[in-house]
Amino acid sequence: MKPETVVLDEVDTGLVHALEIDGRAPFRLVGAALGVSENTVARRYRRLRTAGVLRVVGVLNGARLGHSAWTLRLRCTPDAATALADALAARPDTSYVHLLSGGTEISCSVQTPTADRGEELLLRKLPRTGRVTSVTAHLLLGLPQGPGVARPGGGPVALPAGAARLTPEQVALLAPPAADEAIGADGDVPGTEEGGRALGPADRALVEVLSRDGRAGHTELAAAAGVSESTVRRRLAVLRRAGVLAFLVDIPPAALGFRTEARLWMSVRPSRLTEVVAAMAGHPEVSFVAMTTGPTNLVAAVNCRDPLDLARYLTGRIASLDAIRTLETAPVIRTVKRAGALLPLRR
Repeated sequence: MKPETVVLDEVDTGLVHALEIDGRAPFRLVGAALGVSENTVARRYRRLRTAGVLRVVGVLNGARLGHSAWTLRLRCTPDAATALADALAARPDTSYVHLLSGGTEISCSVQTPTADRGEELLLRKLPRTGRVTSVTAHLLLGLPQGPGVARPGGGPVALPAGAARLTPEQVALLAPPAADEAIGADGDVPGTEEGGRALGPADRALVEVLSRDGRAGHTELAAAAGVSESTVRRRLAVLRRAGVLAFLVDIPPAALGFRTEARLWMSVRPSRLTEVVAAMAGHPEVSFVAMTTGPTNLVAAVNCRDPLDLARYLTGRIASLDAIRTLETAPVIRTVKRAGALLPLRR
C-alpha cells in the first residue's frame, strides 16, 4: 500500500508546521496555536498518519554523540538489489534507503561511532554477495543543509509553495526548549547510564520505540524501557536539551504530489563549494545537500513534480551554478526506508 496523494488545507499545513517545530507538542497546545479544538487536531493527525502521509519519528543526532555520518552508493546486479536494500533497511543504523537507476544501484545513509573506522565498519557489515559490483562510501563533511533537514541522508520534503505557515507568535507558543550548548557540547550526555558518549540501555529502548512512533505515550515508553514514567519524562528532557534526540515529521514526497525524486552527485570547484551549498540549500526542490569526501564533493536529494519538472530544475537552477564541473543524476525508483524505523508498508 502506497501513501495517498492528498491536498492539505490550512489546518493540515498548520499542523505539519507545528509538528516540525515540536513533534511531541501536545495537541491541546497545537490547537491553541492554530485556533481550532484539540479534537480537530487529533483527528487530522490520525487521518494523515493512517493514510501514510506523515508520521513523527524520533531520531538520534549522531554528531552530538561523536558519530560520523556517511552516505553509501552500492551498484549491484538487478536480481540482487531488492534483497540487499531490504537487508540494509533492517539495520538500526541506516536511514533513507533507496533503489536508484532502474534497480541497479542503492543509496543509504549510515552513522558510525568514529570517522577513521567508518568505512571499514560499513564494508565489513554489508551483506556478503558477489552480485555487488561496487561500493562507494562518502563521509559527510559539516552539517547537512536544506528545508527541514535534521539528519543526514534526506529530510522532510518542504510543504508546497504558498502553503500556510505559522506566524512568529504561533511558533513561540510551540517552540520546545532550545538545545543547551553547555550540555553535551563535547558530545557527552549528562546522566546516561553508561556515562560519557554512550547511551544507556533504557535510553536506547526509548529511542527504539520513538523511531517507530515519535508521539508514543509515556506509559508505552516506560514499559519498553523498564523505568517509571517520571524517569521517561526526565530522560526525554535531558536528551532533547542536549541536542541528542530530535523529532522529525516524515512525509513521503509522493503524498504531496512530488513523484519524481533523485539523488545528485556533483563535482564542484573547491573555492566555490560553500557558495554552491548555500545556493542549493535555498532551492525549494532540495530537501538535503551536503559536502562529502570521495570522487565527488557534493551530494543532494531533490523532489520534483514529474520528470519534466526535474529536467527544468537541472537545466535551470543547477545549470546556472557554473562552479559545478560534473553532475550525475540517479532517479529514485523505490524508497525502502526513510527516517526512523523500517516502514511497515513500502512507499
